[in-house]
Amino acid sequence: MKFGASTFIWVSPFSSESFYLLEKVRDMGFDVLEVCVEDPQTIDAVALKDAADKAGIEILICGAFGPNRDISSEDAAIRQNGVAYIKTCVDIASTVGSPIVSGPMYAAVGVTRLLPVNERKAQWQRAANNMKVVADYAREKGVKLAIEPLNRFETDFINTVDQGLEFLDMIDRGNVGFLLDTFHMNIEEKNIGDAIRRAGSKIFNFHACANDRGTPGEDHLPWSDIVMGLRDANYNGYIVIESFTTKITEIAKAVSLWRQLAESEDALAQNGLRFLKGIL
Repeated sequence: MKFGASTFIWVSPFSSESFYLLEKVRDMGFDVLEVCVEDPQTIDAVALKDAADKAGIEILICGAFGPNRDISSEDAAIRQNGVAYIKTCVDIASTVGSPIVSGPMYAAVGVTRLLPVNERKAQWQRAANNMKVVADYAREKGVKLAIEPLNRFETDFINTVDQGLEFLDMIDRGNVGFLLDTFHMNIEEKNIGDAIRRAGSKIFNFHACANDRGTPGEDHLPWSDIVMGLRDANYNGYIVIESFTTKITEIAKAVSLWRQLAESEDALAQNGLRFLKGIL
């Protein structure tokens, strides 16, 4: 397994001024820095690749899906913008050597509507149709896409592995799978270990997060069951700590983070990594 840390722990948005994180996470003992592409204009992919190679750190790319990047939207212009954004993330991933683009790319985060059955079916179909387009584009670039089920407070679309599997069946593309996140699974899954086993070979990326989005291991999560689920699923990929800095008001509001979750961002990453390496 390879252990990673999300740029969200320290900064938002990531830019060329954030390249210092490459050496920081390397010195902490991480193998990977997961870079969120909030604004593609702030990221020079070629320069990032060069800096990562110099630091000896791998890069993973994930996306940020606001209301104007919703590939399930009723508005065709918004859907097209979402498709274009995902393709841009794929281009960046291809340049920096990230084998995966991850995130809840099926819809906009924060959209929670109790739609009638026929409207919900139409929304799923719009999202699936556009996922096929971006999946085919990503396959040509040698990149996989990992969709992330989110908890009920962040989306009304895909909350569970079972819903995700249904969506993957609609897409029917081998390069589309899961990013699973223990924070969301703790809220939505009846049994996290069993959900991981059902996802099986479709797991492309894995976020190991505390139930409060703080330090992994300083929480109430059933880590022994999570580890057993990963082993039963024969998962040997990326294990990424994702948390969020409270120093940036916009991101703190977006993820409802109203208090500091650790002594420092560095302590959260270092202590979380020590715990995860210990159990895995």
